[in-house]
Amino acid sequence: MPNTAAAPTAFWLAGRKATGEATFDVTSPWDGRLVGTVSVPTEAQVEEAIEASVAVQAELAATPAHVRAAALDHVHRRLVERTEEIARLISAENGKPMKWARGEVGRAISVFRFAAEEARRFNGGEAQRLDTDAGGVGRLALTRRIPRGTVLGIAPFNFPLNLCAHKIAPAIAAGAPILLKPAPATPLSGLILGELLAETELPAGSWSILPVPNDRMEALVQDERLPVVSFTGSEKVGYAILDSVPRKHCTLELGGNGAAVVLPDFSSEADLDWAAQRIATFSNYQGGQSCISVQRVIADASVYDRLVPKIVEAVGAQVTGDPSDDATEVGPLVSEDAAKRVEAWVDEAVDRGAKLLAGGKRDGASYAPTVLADVPADTTLACEEVFGPVLTVTKVDGEAAAFDAVNDSKYGLQAGVFTHDVQTAFRAHRALEVGGVIIGDVPSYRADQMPYGGAKQSGVGREGVRFAMEDYTYERVMVLTGLDL
Repeated sequence: MPNTAAAPTAFWLAGRKATGEATFDVTSPWDGRLVGTVSVPTEAQVEEAIEASVAVQAELAATPAHVRAAALDHVHRRLVERTEEIARLISAENGKPMKWARGEVGRAISVFRFAAEEARRFNGGEAQRLDTDAGGVGRLALTRRIPRGTVLGIAPFNFPLNLCAHKIAPAIAAGAPILLKPAPATPLSGLILGELLAETELPAGSWSILPVPNDRMEALVQDERLPVVSFTGSEKVGYAILDSVPRKHCTLELGGNGAAVVLPDFSSEADLDWAAQRIATFSNYQGGQSCISVQRVIADASVYDRLVPKIVEAVGAQVTGDPSDDATEVGPLVSEDAAKRVEAWVDEAVDRGAKLLAGGKRDGASYAPTVLADVPADTTLACEEVFGPVLTVTKVDGEAAAFDAVNDSKYGLQAGVFTHDVQTAFRAHRALEVGGVIIGDVPSYRADQMPYGGAKQSGVGREGVRFAMEDYTYERVMVLTGLDL
């Protein structure tokens, strides 16, 4: 439950509870009420956490797989037990409707379960005979994956539990210590993970959860003792990190402006009803604050005039309001400033000639689910990630034009292609400049075990438990000599 007691919520320093000298308040974006007060680590405490992580690196890497797996299994089971409590906390601090908050807890449960499974089987290596050349007679190469060192995980506000899980669980599974910095707007959900990790037998120092403000993030990024940076957030901040530490191993999960393509063969009434409902739901889920929410619909001219009214109707049917109400589908954005930014971008597009088909109204931190047509290509809304409940619709002629429209973006995270044709699916997979192509559905589908990440300015590296573990480790080869192979 939200912490409204006088005592601030502690952070986690090298596996133990700690408090600093300063605090900050976490408030609900829905009604402004106090959700909790969080203690901020001092610079000395951050230094202690870093030193502890460095000191434990060899011990954690050598910890038997079953010990790491048991710790991850424990967190997975405890999340199951506390699902409703944690979902209400996510909803309170983030403004996420309860239906989506419960889904987020379910996904975090899966992440820790997958990580436990991977910890038991991950080594990334193989045995390779080297006697394929005469100089390699009697030699065998064995490859293992070795942790690079302490991971600095920086998580965003939009999935305050699950994206913390995607930093912590793969690190522990791979045997790498981690310092997690949760988002200042939504730190409480990430701190819950500390409670559960503290119940395990992981070595002290193997993890810390430090709710430091953003203006102290640069010092962590620059610290040479933290060789891996795993960041999820905006393109601007992500590439600033990458540019500032070119010799570090950086995984960046950045923005997108996800496109849903509807092709001529997806044309029955049932097809278009399905597409419209999925598009309406996933342009507005999480208040549109998802990197793979539907921002652009690119529809073939043969289906456009039938599809768009269905989308507008389905968007209008989205239930907005109090995120604690089980019936609510669309809650507020994370802040009133975020909603004002969305409002400004929509107003700019309308002033430039875009047609407003639905929504377009702001009330505090809430912005009504919105649909626009004929958006000029050079408007901010057409070029950038809106990160709000706003959808644009565009008519094209033919598959090639549709795919070109998807690729006409600096982003390349995921795309959805509504088609029944397997050959079209393979052409889309080859042609679309994105990290993931979802056939028969919106771009917003993500399974937490699959490789997830983007092309172009949507980032570098991949999440998804095993793929993150590979990013957190490197291959080390050992050659055995004088063997009778």
